[in-house]
Parts: sequence; C-alpha cells; structure tokens
Amino acid sequence: MQNRSERDTFADMYASRLARLWAVERGLVFGRLDHLDEGRLYIGKLGMTDDEQHRLLIDWRAPVAQPFYRATPTAPMGVTRRRHLQTKGRTVVGVDDDLLDLDSLTDDDRATLNGEAALLAALDERRTGRMRDIVATIQSEQDRVIRSDLNGVLVVQGGPGTGKTVVALHRAAYLLYTHRERLERRGVLILGPNLTFLRYIEQVLPSLGETDVLLSTVGELYPGVTATARERPEVAALKGDLRMAEVIAKAVRDRQRVPRQPIELTIGRTTLTIDRAMLEAAKNKATRSRRPHNQARAVFVRSLLTALARQQARKIGKGLIDEEELADLREELRTEPVVKSALNRLWPYLTPQRLLLGLYGSPERLGYAASALTPQERALLRRTGGDWTESDVPLLDEAAELLGDIDEQVLRASALQAEEELAAARQAEESRREAELAYAREVLELTGLSDVMEAERLAERQRGEGPYLTTAERAAADRTWAYGHIIVDEAQELSPMAWRAVMRRCPTRSMTIVGDIAQTGSAAGARSWAEVLDPYVAGRWRQERLTVNYRTPVELMEVAARVLATIDPALQAPTSVREAGARPWAAPLSALPELAKQEAGEGGKVAVVVPDALLSELGTEIATSVPGTVVVTPGAGRTRGAEALDAPVAVMGVTDAKGLEFDSVIVAEPDLIAAQSPRGPSDLYVALTRATQRLGVVHERPLSQALRGLPSRPPAPANGL
Repeated sequence: MQNRSERDTFADMYASRLARLWAVERGLVFGRLDHLDEGRLYIGKLGMTDDEQHRLLIDWRAPVAQPFYRATPTAPMGVTRRRHLQTKGRTVVGVDDDLLDLDSLTDDDRATLNGEAALLAALDERRTGRMRDIVATIQSEQDRVIRSDLNGVLVVQGGPGTGKTVVALHRAAYLLYTHRERLERRGVLILGPNLTFLRYIEQVLPSLGETDVLLSTVGELYPGVTATARERPEVAALKGDLRMAEVIAKAVRDRQRVPRQPIELTIGRTTLTIDRAMLEAAKNKATRSRRPHNQARAVFVRSLLTALARQQARKIGKGLIDEEELADLREELRTEPVVKSALNRLWPYLTPQRLLLGLYGSPERLGYAASALTPQERALLRRTGGDWTESDVPLLDEAAELLGDIDEQVLRASALQAEEELAAARQAEESRREAELAYAREVLELTGLSDVMEAERLAERQRGEGPYLTTAERAAADRTWAYGHIIVDEAQELSPMAWRAVMRRCPTRSMTIVGDIAQTGSAAGARSWAEVLDPYVAGRWRQERLTVNYRTPVELMEVAARVLATIDPALQAPTSVREAGARPWAAPLSALPELAKQEAGEGGKVAVVVPDALLSELGTEIATSVPGTVVVTPGAGRTRGAEALDAPVAVMGVTDAKGLEFDSVIVAEPDLIAAQSPRGPSDLYVALTRATQRLGVVHERPLSQALRGLPSRPPAPANGL
C-alpha cells in the first residue's frame, strides 16, 4: 500500500503539472523587464527553471513581476524598459516597448526599440468567441484588484467593458498561486450568470495554468439539478424574496403537524390508538433533538413505537416488560404495514424536490406555509410539474438544509433490522473508516508525504470505490462543500435567496463579488452592495472600482451613456480608451436579415440582441438569410451556448448576452427591451455595451429620446464595391 501511495501521489503530481504545461503553451512567454539592478527578467504564465535551477521564466503572479503591471514613467520601480512579446506557437512575431527611463538606455538598447501600444493592439483584435486572458496587458488598476488580499469580501464595481470578469478570473489564478495549500484543498467556485457565459470564459484559467476550478451557475448549485427554464420576472422576484425562507420552513413544519383526531391501527385482533398526547410527546422529542427533518424522524418514530409497544403489552396482558421485550415489540410493530403507513403520513421522509412540488401543487399547503404572502403572490407560486427554474434552486437548497439527507441504509433496511442494529452497523462502518484514516495518516508520515497529500484522499483511494476525482468534481457533487474562495460574476443579478445559498458554501466569507449595479436586470437583483452584503458581513467588506472602459469605443459609449442617465442621472459611465472610427446607426426592422448578413461579411463575431417576445420570429428570419446563424433560446445548455459563440451570427435575448462581447452588435426594438421587465432600461444599457467595434439599432416603434438622432445606416454598395 505504501508503494501504491507513492506511485499515485507522483502520478497525480506529474499529471497535474503536465496538464498545466499543455494549457499554457499558447503565449507562455509574453514580457520582459529590463532592470537597472536585476538585469533582464522574462515574464510568463508559469515559473520555470533550468536543470541548475536558474530562473528562465518568472510567473506573472510572483511579487517580482509586479513592476510589469505597475511601473510608470513617474514611478518606474527600477525598470528602464517593459517589453511585450507577441508569439505564434514558439516564434516571436511582434515586439512592443514601453520606455520608463530613457536616460538609462544604452545605444544598443535604443537601436532595438520597437512598439505600438500592446493594450490597444489587443483591444482591436477580432473576437474569437472565447474570452482570452489579459495576462500580458493587465493595467495598473486591474493589477491592484487582482493582488488584493484573500481574506474578507472584495467587491469589484465597474461599468461595462472595464474588464471585471477577466480581472476576477486572473484574481482566481493569482490567489491559487499565492495561497495554493489553502485553496487547492477546498477549491475555488466561480459563479456566472448563464451557461453560455461559462462556455465563453472556460479557457481563461486553463490558459493561466489553473485546471481545477469549478465553473457553475446558480441553476447548477444543487447537485443533480441543472435548472435552465426561465421564470416570469414577477415569479422570479417572489421566489428570490427572503420571505420564501420562512415559507420553506413552514412547509417542512406542515409535514410534521399533529392531527386533531386519534388514529386507530388494527393489528390482527388488537386495535392500538395513537392519541394526541403520544403524538405531541414524540414531536417534542424530535424537535428538541435539533436534527434536520429526515434525521429527526428516527427520534419521532422511536418515541411513537415505544408508546405503541407499551400499549400493546398492556392489551395482551404483559404489564411491565423489560427493555429486550420492548425492543422486540417495537420491531414487530415497525414491520406492520398499517403502522408503517401511519408513520409515513405523520412524519414522512422528504426530498427537497418532493417538498417543493408538493407545496407548489397544493393550494392547502400553500395556504398554510405561505400565509404571510398575499393571495395574488400565492397564485404566482402555484404550478404542477414542469422543469426546475434557476429561481427554484435556492429554494431547493434552503429545503435541503432543513430536511437533511435521507439515510439510504435506513430506507433499505428499516423493514429488516431494528434501529439498534442499524446504529451498530453505522458505528462499525465509522470505526472502519476511522481505522483506514489513521492508517493513511501513518503512511503519509512515514513516507514524508503528509504535506503533499491529504489522509482523507489517500484513504478514499485505498478503498477502491471509484475513480479518482479532482477537487472541482468532488465539490460539484457535494451540496455541503465549503469552498476556500468564491467568485460571483454579474453578482448584481442574484436574488436574496440565491445569496443565502452562496454564503452557505463559503463559511470563511472569502469572496470576490464582481458586478455593476447599473446593469441589474433581474427584478430580484441588487439595488446596492450594502443591501446584499450587510446582512452577512456588515463592516467587513471592501470595494474597488474599475473606471476605464477597454471594450466599448467612445462613439458607442456616448449612446449607452444617454441610456444610463435615464436609469439614474447620478450614475457615471466608464471612460473609453479608444475610438473605433464607426458611429452607431439606425435602420428599419425590416432590413434586419440583410443587415445581419452584411455585418457577418465584415468578419468577426456578430450578435443580434432582441426582445424576448421576438426571439423566435426574428431568429428564424436571420437564420434564413445568414447560414450558420444560431438562436440562443432561454434555457440553452452549454453545448448550444458554444455553438452560438462559434457562429458567424448569434441571436439572443439580453439575459444570455450578459458578460459577452462581440465585434458587432445589432439591437432590435430597443424600446421593447426597455419595457419587457421592471429593470428594462438596465437591460437596454447592457445590450448597447456588448460591441467592441460596431453598433446598430433596428426598429419599427419610435425610438426613445436617448436613442433619437442616430444616423441612418447607409445602403450597402452594389456588388460589394
């Protein structure tokens, strides 16, 4: 077993290292620092040394690499020149120099100067349908956020195009590098707004050498459920309301209620009676145990069976009985069908899914559990069957906390074994696992590998109960997993109930919250960060702002800023760093298919953002005109999201466009987008800020004041000339 342990440990270590090396092959080396004192340092995605342990490459996250991102001519930090290297495969194809101390350069250095701004060159590149890392062009304000301390809650507030998402991803890579021992064991969770978005960002962390981070949406937080169905805004807002926590709690209590009338059980020639006093006593014992519903059931059942056993003993003339006889009678009663049926009615085993479906489908149960809601609100919750929605998942999570797990061993064996035997079986299993764990600890100490591998992990492997799972895979399958750090992107969209589910997964409250209050589109979303965080970490969260817009050109941001002013005149749009040379335009809605075709012919990625009500109709029209068009319908999975990101034209609603960027964007019927939900103007602001180069608006309805005055789209030249 020791040899097997050593083999597995080294195989795991080398496999992990190899995966990182393959993942960072593209753009492995991207920079050089010329120091006055330290000579030249090459900066890359991973640190590397030669056989003599001389440094060949500095990891971008290392403290010595900070001047690559923070040095300026006024504060050069000992750097004379910062060089950006562009590579294709292993060939250098471009060099850009930033001069920080011209006077210190030698004549030879001056002769090799080169460059156009590396940042602007990267911004002008066409989109590929996947987010790329910005490790070579991180700006000073972004670097400050990335290297911020691990502990506590960091809020990154920034307008569209400020790089919030990519900064958060690089922060995850930095934290894993700096605090690997702490975070690798517990894992890092990144929550995104939708499955298409997760597909969009999935390559960033592997390209930085981090291959074991869990990417998820709120709809995937509950293991076994992938909730992609969309809810009406008013229903989503209600399910996200904190009042639903009490509704779920009362729904659980409703399944523990004591009937007013006695229950008579006929067993052979004997009739036993479960009266209210017996039920109250059993319920009180179960409640005082402070166990979740499914675990407290054992206390309730034992108390009731004991009372019934004593009652039966009296009826058959046994009088006083000892504990052994009482246990026998209890077990006989437990296996009686009429008794089992009564126990299951009085205190049933419940799954969160069964509890919620029972609640939604029963006016009577809703009337009790949701008594604090209005009749109109209760009507919104009514439904029978159907797919789970994202707003259901926090409610399932809430229910799981109150219900607890169902002991499968009890379900399988309750008809065959006494409770005492089950307890003995559990104790034996626990003793066996403790012995295995103690042996694993001893092996790791003897082999000197206790700092490399966890004893729990080694013990699991020795059991041979299944394939080795990564930290991310184990965390995804365990609802109660406590993460070392959580990053929430588009965090302004989460409801109060969703925040309860997220906070449960990070007891240390080590989190990075990324978003923009001005872009809140969900009716259940945040109005301020204090409103979201003060109930959990009052006075213990800090905020950083990103103020520079790297994505959206000046011409496009001028239009979006006018819409932002209609949301709140006090809000300020981020400052764009470049111009695109093409002004936004307007055209009739009837021209949309041809315009989409023309935009696709310009190259790059094109998105058509439409009102939800017109998604099917307009998507069909565009798909007829542009082969390869993909329409992203509500609830599209990761596969469909990938197809949209790879397509020449993607047609989608605002919800699926959140966090994405395209070379060209056409917004259809902007006034309908603004009117389709209570936060519609914020949705329109999001739609107008997805483009990196070109923006157009098509409409039949009159445009709002903020969008009036857009020049008409000039007709396409004949024959493309």
